[in-house]
Amino acid sequence: MDTVEIILSLLVVVIIIVSLLSNVLVLICFLYSPEIRKQVPALFTLNLTFCNLLLTVSNMPLTLVGLVNNGQIGGQVLCQSAGFLDTFLTTNSMLSMAALSIDRWIAVVFPLSYHSKMRHRDAAFVLGYTWVHSVCFSTVAACLSWVGYNQLYASCTLCNARANSSRTQFVVFTVVFHSLTFLLSLVVLCVTYLKVLKVARFHCKRIDVITMQTLVLLVDIHPSVRQRCLEEQKRRRQRATKKISTFIGSFVVCFAPYVITRIVELFPVVPINSHWGVASKCLAYSKAACDPFVYSLLRNQYRKTCSDIINKILKRSSLNTSGRQHENGRNNFVQTAEGTLP
Repeated sequence: MDTVEIILSLLVVVIIIVSLLSNVLVLICFLYSPEIRKQVPALFTLNLTFCNLLLTVSNMPLTLVGLVNNGQIGGQVLCQSAGFLDTFLTTNSMLSMAALSIDRWIAVVFPLSYHSKMRHRDAAFVLGYTWVHSVCFSTVAACLSWVGYNQLYASCTLCNARANSSRTQFVVFTVVFHSLTFLLSLVVLCVTYLKVLKVARFHCKRIDVITMQTLVLLVDIHPSVRQRCLEEQKRRRQRATKKISTFIGSFVVCFAPYVITRIVELFPVVPINSHWGVASKCLAYSKAACDPFVYSLLRNQYRKTCSDIINKILKRSSLNTSGRQHENGRNNFVQTAEGTLP
């Protein structure tokens, strides 16, 4: 292994650890908090967490082993199963993010009719589509034996070399697949979140007008209070922009290099460096580690749930410790009393 391969291997290890811990924490919060379970977006978050966890424990370790040993590990059946999962889970994750953006769009743009437009059965219908969409493409690739070990990505995934006998079909399949997964999800994310941003900025302007009118009326207000109000206005305007940029930016940064590389791979005349292929795959894997923070753990409700869980564990630990101290004190007293008896 050269230096670049060692760095990429360490990167995969870090992604596995962070993805496993963060997604498990999201799952624990979901199981612990009934308020989170009652919310409709929690179904999309749960599906996304499930896909990320399964990708972390199934495909990422195989990529790590393939990168270290510079070759396929396991039999052909194992690699084809892993390739099927890779296509299915990646597609399902992208569509789940698109579903979350649609949910946020309905909640912000149509707040009064949100509960009638997005119910649990509506969310279940959307999730059903994501599963059918993902299963269809994965099954077609597996049935046509287009999945296997791809040396360029050191992974069991869609394999260009296995489609020599049906080159044109594989090219059409790859273009349609990425158009209806990555491109479709990206368009949905951009359209919905930009509309959410537009509404958020409109509300910020209304709040700013009211705030400025209040500051004008309050002539005797202290300059420091006035300054804090103006700073809060600025933070309020930037908050929505930062969130929208995080949602769309993380999707593009993590998935776009991998998808573009897959498209360029269809043209044999364009050489692709093997290190870049593995790096693009690592970027795609890193989305599984980013999602828990982007969609869950940085939200106030999940942070409060994590805090409640930690406090409950610490409280139980302190109660057990005090109980043991009380028991030890009582035993010492009994032993001392018995020692003073004749």
